[in-house]
Amino acid sequence: MSTTADRLARLVTPVADDLGVTVYDIEDSSSTLRVLLDRPDGIDVDTLADASRRISRAMDEDGSFASAAVLEVSSPGLERKLRTAAHFLGAVGEQVKIKLAPGVADRRIDGVVAAADDRTVTVATPDGGPGRTLLLADITSAHTVYVWETTPKPGTKRTVPASNRSGDARPRSDSDPQPAEPADPAETEATA
Repeated sequence: MSTTADRLARLVTPVADDLGVTVYDIEDSSSTLRVLLDRPDGIDVDTLADASRRISRAMDEDGSFASAAVLEVSSPGLERKLRTAAHFLGAVGEQVKIKLAPGVADRRIDGVVAAADDRTVTVATPDGGPGRTLLLADITSAHTVYVWETTPKPGTKRTVPASNRSGDARPRSDSDPQPAEPADPAETEATA
C-alpha cells in the first residue's frame, strides 16, 4: 500500500518536469501536504503559484486525497531540512546543524558536510578535527545553516586593514586620531 506522500509524488513529478524544477521533498504532516520545489538558480513565486494550481487540479482529478488536506507548495528555503540521503549528498560543502537520537554521544553536531552516501554523512567540525561520520538512521533532525555575510551598516566607519596600520597592536578605525606626521627636517632646523 502506498502512502499519501507516494501518491502525491506520482502527481507532482510530471508537473515539476513540465515546469523545469526538481522535487526537493514531499511531506505529509497531519492535514498539510507540503511540496518543496527547487531549481539550481532558485525558484520564483510565479513558478510556485503555477505549480500549486497544477498540482491542486491533479489532486482533484485523482479524487483519492482527503478534501480537508491543505496543499502547501514552496521552496525549501535558505535553511533547508535534510531528511534523505539525497538531501545530504546535495548539501556537501554546506554548513549544517544536526541533532542525533537519544543515546548517541554528543547529540548536537555543527559543521560542514564533507561527504555523504546512502547510509552515512561525514561532518567536518569547525575546530579542524578529522570530522565525524554519522549513520543517517541516528539523525533525528538536520538542516543547512545559511551564513550571512557581514556588511557594515550604512554610515559606520570601517576598520583600517592591518596592512595600513602604523604599528598599533589594535585595529584602528577612521574615527581614531591619526598619528602625528613626522617632522620636516627643514622645519626642525629652523626652530632650533
